[in-house]
Amino acid sequence: MAATSLLLAAALVAPAQDTLSPAARRVLADVRWLAADAREGRGAGTLGLAQAERYVAAAFRRAGLEPAVGGAFFQPFALPADAPAVLHTPLAGTVVANVVGFVAGRDPARRGQAVVVGAHYDHLGRGGFGALDPDSGGRVHNGADDNASGTAALLEIARRLGRRQPARTIVFVAFAAEELGDLGSAYFVRHPLVAPIDSVYAMVNLDMVGRLRADRLLALGAATAREFPALLDSLNAAAGGFELRASGDGWGPSDHASFFAAKRPVLHLFTDLHEDYHRTTDDWDKINAVGLARVAAFAADVVWALAERTGPLTFVDAPPPALAAGGQGYGAYLGTIPDMSGSPGGVRLTGVRRDSPAERAGLRAGDVITAIGDKRVANLYDMTDALRSHRAGDTVRIVVRRDTAELRLTAVLGQRDS
Repeated sequence: MAATSLLLAAALVAPAQDTLSPAARRVLADVRWLAADAREGRGAGTLGLAQAERYVAAAFRRAGLEPAVGGAFFQPFALPADAPAVLHTPLAGTVVANVVGFVAGRDPARRGQAVVVGAHYDHLGRGGFGALDPDSGGRVHNGADDNASGTAALLEIARRLGRRQPARTIVFVAFAAEELGDLGSAYFVRHPLVAPIDSVYAMVNLDMVGRLRADRLLALGAATAREFPALLDSLNAAAGGFELRASGDGWGPSDHASFFAAKRPVLHLFTDLHEDYHRTTDDWDKINAVGLARVAAFAADVVWALAERTGPLTFVDAPPPALAAGGQGYGAYLGTIPDMSGSPGGVRLTGVRRDSPAERAGLRAGDVITAIGDKRVANLYDMTDALRSHRAGDTVRIVVRRDTAELRLTAVLGQRDS
């Protein structure tokens, strides 16, 4: 994209602050602080992560939340040496902390149940594991959308609900070490502090909610409770209407999966992937502050509705996605940006990354991948398995559906950074 177009796009995403609503100004200020270079990418063991931890705790206190840990908001834990992302790094034993506050329920019959709303506040630090931009090691990855945006939404929800009196208890958690494999949420599920994990009524996760485009909001995990679709449709109609795509089980690469594994209904609000994901270019000036404020307001409505419901939720389980035989990690690199809301009979692309094997093969936004090599691709899990079965340098045929035509393209797979 030309430089002039980039400037125009930035202006459209980040309007002058004096034109923003108070809520949009608040969430944008939170994102700017959390995603500043001074936070060092909020990587494990950095001063920037510790600063972010204290920032969230102070915001929880101002919002009127009660601390969950003996007068403090911090739930410290040590990074386990056997976590795959910690192996072969100096991070084993590093102490990080979830930040936990709550609003006590008012109803004697329901206050022992909890609605958990969470977002991870860590990111990639200075690159390394998880980074998707080559030669970026040592450079700060600010993670404005991933996940300063979710953290800012969490703080805004706390401001909206922190001094109200819900029927059920509402627990607010900013998770650490999500980028290292959902370690903070897994620790919290084992040590839930406010209420036993089997008394968690539902969990709402906010991860990457800062790039709302064309009003399109994904509510992943909507199939984990039979009552979720109708509840979401009703709240969305009252809120003025997102293009809401509610679907899917509770598995996925974010903190809600820890709760779904404990057989709790979950929702993951998400404004979808983009080219800056896990790159140094995920900066605050690309955040849609107006959209982020709208998502936070809608999420607050969802959390409040769950806290006030009189009846139970009907949990719907699903088996975890199968790993490719003998495979580890995510396999060879293609460079596609999938539509995370799903597409019947394949994986629809919202774009491809610049200078990637996908771009060189001729893949483009709107294509639906139906096969990679000799493997059929019906969903994202199939696509991950197909890529795991190949190595960098392999030449593969990719079958795509483009409008009404079926195309066969050839890609030379690349090396995925680790």
